[in-house]
Amino acid sequence: MSFTETTTRLTHRGALAMIDAAVARAEAMGQPQCIVIVDASGEVLAEVRMTGAKFLSRRSARAKALTAASTGAPSGAVPEAVRTAIGLATDGAMTGLPGGLPIRVGGVLLGGIGVGSGTGEQDLEVARAALAAIGAET
Repeated sequence: MSFTETTTRLTHRGALAMIDAAVARAEAMGQPQCIVIVDASGEVLAEVRMTGAKFLSRRSARAKALTAASTGAPSGAVPEAVRTAIGLATDGAMTGLPGGLPIRVGGVLLGGIGVGSGTGEQDLEVARAALAAIGAET
């Protein structure tokens, strides 16, 4: 029986590279965003609220990142029938809003990214740009 395991984790440099790529994509589309990156345990590694982004979108971006990290799936994949219950049960920590994606490299779940302040598709486009910056699976 083994009592330890080797893990892979996202570094602060990786999180910063993701933030840089996400901000660049959001600027290119002209849509300021809130961007939150969490590790596999849900701890925030990096976040930014771009100038002009909606301040409450920071909360939804965090919930999107937590949802993706917790489930290993896009936040928008939460079934419609349980979205309200999950939101209530987690005191808003999980959501079914689109814009959250898991951060997975080499099949290993490293965390989640959540983006908010644009449309769902804009949020996802910015999140995908961040994933591409570190070679994560999209």
